[in-house]
Amino acid sequence: MRQPDIEIYLRDADVDHKQLAQWLTQAIAPCSDWQQKGQTFKCQAGNIPVTWLPKAVGKWNSLYLESDQTPWADDVACARAAFAALGVEVRCAPGGWVEEDGEEDADRWVRISADGEEEITWRT
Repeated sequence: MRQPDIEIYLRDADVDHKQLAQWLTQAIAPCSDWQQKGQTFKCQAGNIPVTWLPKAVGKWNSLYLESDQTPWADDVACARAAFAALGVEVRCAPGGWVEEDGEEDADRWVRISADGEEEITWRT
């Protein structure tokens, strides 16, 4: 089942919103110019609203794709593609999460890095 949106976290390295735009252009569609409001950057990849929030959680940057029309069925598939394209560690929820799932499940994350893919506990 497709998730209604995608959110992944990329480790703060040498990746910025311009490199993201290059990847998203190849993976989805050409990106519009980024609009910055405060610390948040927004654009459109084709018809998909994209939000980039640097240092959303400590040294982790949030990439939020507000659509169920991405090439990826879920966060994990997108995270794998991001790691392959950008070469930085990526974290995401292992599946959709809602508050009813409880706090313990909120700390379950998938980590994708040069070491491979593993489920971790990440208290954000």
